[in-house]
Amino acid sequence: MTTPRLLTLTSVLVLAAGCAAQQPVSGTPAHAPAHTGPAHNGSAQPGSSSGVRLAGGDLVVYDRALAPEGARASASVDSTATGTVSSLTVEGLLPQRTYGAHLHANACGAKPDDAGPHFQHTHGQANATSEVWLDLTTDEAGTGQATAKHSWSLGAMTPKSAVIHAQPTKPDGTAGPRVACLSLG
Repeated sequence: MTTPRLLTLTSVLVLAAGCAAQQPVSGTPAHAPAHTGPAHNGSAQPGSSSGVRLAGGDLVVYDRALAPEGARASASVDSTATGTVSSLTVEGLLPQRTYGAHLHANACGAKPDDAGPHFQHTHGQANATSEVWLDLTTDEAGTGQATAKHSWSLGAMTPKSAVIHAQPTKPDGTAGPRVACLSLG
């Protein structure tokens, strides 16, 4: 009987170690998109027998003026039968500034538009109920955090990235140029 318990505990420790290894790091030149952290394939990871967990790890910076060298971000999306909770945390962005942020349909790429359109739970509805808006305002150190909760669960289609935009989200869902992108998977 101790063998199954040991196997379960070992699986939890291996999963925890894998999640800890997904912390982004920084350090690329401003003239090229900055890829920081390990690459992810954009696939959903089982969070439990009834849900999906996506975590960010591949940060791409498109605008060093708004995401200076050393800027970092982490994101997670947890979906169960009762709903979806999405979170974004940033460090090292410009201080006391509001950025728009949304989950997007495609993984990050070398070009800002590679992440595609906003992820929409209900196709064709550009609003905070169907999309995941994670606007945040940084503090004096350039740190900020946002969380969005939805009553719907992720299905076969899942968001593949979190994109940080240059401006706060307007009522129509637009938020200006793409500053940085964090792949989810």
